[in-house]
Amino acid sequence: MKNIYLNIYRPNYINLKKVKKCIENNNVIGLPTETVYGLAGNAYSDKSVKKIFNLKRRPLFNPLIIHFKNLNDLKNDVILNTNFRKLYDAFCPGPITFVLKKKKKSRISIIATAGKKTVAVRVPKHRVARNLLDILKFPLAAPSANISSKLSPTSAKDVFEEFGNKIKFILDGGQCKIGLESTIVDLTGKPSILRPGSVTLKKIQKVLKKKIKIKKNPKKIKAPGQSKLHYSPGIPVKLNRKNAKKNQALIGFGKKFKVGKNYFNLSKKGNLKEAANNLYKTMREVKKKKFKSIAVIKIPNKGIGYAINDRLKKASNK
Repeated sequence: MKNIYLNIYRPNYINLKKVKKCIENNNVIGLPTETVYGLAGNAYSDKSVKKIFNLKRRPLFNPLIIHFKNLNDLKNDVILNTNFRKLYDAFCPGPITFVLKKKKKSRISIIATAGKKTVAVRVPKHRVARNLLDILKFPLAAPSANISSKLSPTSAKDVFEEFGNKIKFILDGGQCKIGLESTIVDLTGKPSILRPGSVTLKKIQKVLKKKIKIKKNPKKIKAPGQSKLHYSPGIPVKLNRKNAKKNQALIGFGKKFKVGKNYFNLSKKGNLKEAANNLYKTMREVKKKKFKSIAVIKIPNKGIGYAINDRLKKASNK
């Protein structure tokens, strides 16, 4: 049987060297992180960044997240502050992104920052992402590897299904451990959360020892994930439902949820972390099975459940 995934590669040393050369030539690749797969390119190259925007069909006003290998590299491009250092020590490397003021001497592409004086940065934890960053001399601009406003990919095959052979290399790091995009915290003034994620509000407040607000309807786009329509499976999504209509899938949660052909359970154990990990995977499966729409039962709005509900709400917007 012919292997259709000709551009999916194991992340061994030989393939990492090939990917390094590919990125140095201003091309982009599919890269696993602990949150979702990213479409990665040289953050210092306008040419590379333009390719990311074009492939994703992403509006140019929507900035990209820049991935760094460590704190020393971060210092070259952004202005660090006390709140950042506290959160960095507590959660990095990991699934948290910081919006910080950009240094005047920063080499990050102005296209990647959408012309803003701020930049969204993070240090990923995934072994493959870190191994690649270790052999590069620049950070990576790496938004989720999907068409803009669609579901983020949580496996290498998802990336292939999104882009086919439009990208030369997709590094296979397995199924993403978290399955939802990183928490985004704005630290350019009074700290606030721009996008909820697995690093929860409660955890952040505990570290900073202060109350933090979640900005729900920002007037200006400062970071990814703030558009009203996002994370869409390509079919209508209806929230807080108890039953499914004809040709509609019902996504549920917990032990009491029914079993049936059109029933999909995010976590039979009632585990919110497992539910988060299964969310995009389940919506992709529903779409592939040709259902016309998705109904979702009420998901507990606590811990990472808040981030699940954030994604569902944006997926349901028309």
